[in-house]
Amino acid sequence: MADNEDDDSQQRVNEGDYVVLKRGDIYKAVQIQKKKKTVFEKQWFFLDNAVGELYGTTFEVVSGGTLQPRKPKHVEHAADAKEAGTDNRHILDDGKSQKLTRDDIETLKEQGLKGQEIVQQLIENSTTFRDKTEFAQEKYIKKKKKKYENSVMVLRPSCRILAMMYHGREPGKICHLRYDTLAQMLTLGNIHAGSKVLVFETCAGLVLGAVMERMGGYGSVVQMYPGGGPVRAGVESFGFPPHFNETLHEFPIQHVNALLAGTLDTDAKDIDADGLQANGEKSDPTSPKKAENKKESPDAEDQNMETNSSENSAAEKEAQEREKRREIRGQEKKVRMEEKRKKLAAAAVLLQGRNADGLVIASRFHPCPVLLGLIKFLAPSRPFVVYSQYKEPLIECYTKLREQGGAVSLRLTDSWIRHYQVLPNRTHPVLLMSGGGGYLLSGTTVTTDTPKVNTEPTSVEEPAAKRVKLEEETE
Repeated sequence: MADNEDDDSQQRVNEGDYVVLKRGDIYKAVQIQKKKKTVFEKQWFFLDNAVGELYGTTFEVVSGGTLQPRKPKHVEHAADAKEAGTDNRHILDDGKSQKLTRDDIETLKEQGLKGQEIVQQLIENSTTFRDKTEFAQEKYIKKKKKKYENSVMVLRPSCRILAMMYHGREPGKICHLRYDTLAQMLTLGNIHAGSKVLVFETCAGLVLGAVMERMGGYGSVVQMYPGGGPVRAGVESFGFPPHFNETLHEFPIQHVNALLAGTLDTDAKDIDADGLQANGEKSDPTSPKKAENKKESPDAEDQNMETNSSENSAAEKEAQEREKRREIRGQEKKVRMEEKRKKLAAAAVLLQGRNADGLVIASRFHPCPVLLGLIKFLAPSRPFVVYSQYKEPLIECYTKLREQGGAVSLRLTDSWIRHYQVLPNRTHPVLLMSGGGGYLLSGTTVTTDTPKVNTEPTSVEEPAAKRVKLEEETE
């Protein structure tokens, strides 16, 4: 019974959970917080009533922004569908077929009528509805429901749903990575529980979250990030349990060459909070020099206000408060630097073994130098996959890997998908769909044996010597 109760609680919405709101083909990821106004598709409401309900429940937005679970309804408009015309040739779209005006519709909304009731009123006051074909009637009802029905569905976040959300709303944030291409990346990279995976991505954390979801909280993931810190907005939208964070590590991409050369000192004190080595010419905001300069300004103010003792004491108090705040900020920064140094050391220990089980790259940067540097951390016979919106950078990666060796089964593929509308007597491809899903370069690492490469010229010269002997015998 306890296991059944736990399973049921996992299927229900809890306060603080990350959920995905859906209306039609539009998605939005939010966090459940009581008494917090949520705006979705030009409409605001509160998610308080969603707590305790099952995922996948459809809610109606009633007056006051309150959500009310929608009750299952029977198929409606059956009688209207029977009275349908044979074709739409005699229907004129002159804007005069609807008797209700905009003011009438607003009056119906003020009276408290629900979206379904407003759609019914529009159907009854339409002079051309019964003359339309059955397909046209269904299309008309679907269009009006989308406009006037205030409904929203609450879904559990998943890799597919979040990929569709980003690709539909902000494709530039994820380098136009489509969900079918992301699925191929997880398959080609052989992502599974218990493995050690390196991830370098600039897709708002979507690829990183997809890898963590596939691993299920077992194994280790090392995020190689550029700049001052990792971006994990997409990872937060997944709403992973706390123990998932224990498997996640981070390492700055600018320290890869130092780690490969064995010159990286994780205990050095000249690594600032951004993970970069501090430059001697650029002083730190909390350095003693700046602190002295900041102290001089209160002293100068005190000298200018010697005439008034009360103002003097107030200035001294302000200076003391500034000094305390400065010390607190300095201590907080030291703590952050120490935490970052520990994370850097832990990730360096994982990478130094050079026994990673997989490599996934999806970035807006040129992938060639990143791939050639990170592939050295993979163990032999391990897969890697690189995504790019354009094929030219991957062609360069393909050429470089063929020249230097260490990789086999290199494949450069183009992902393509077509959506179909599947309905009775009207199945056809969807007119508006994505034209391309980017390109993938995949392969498998192998060990290179240098002695065999050096002996190749001698093996090539042997046939030439035999030819000379044959020529001498014929003469």
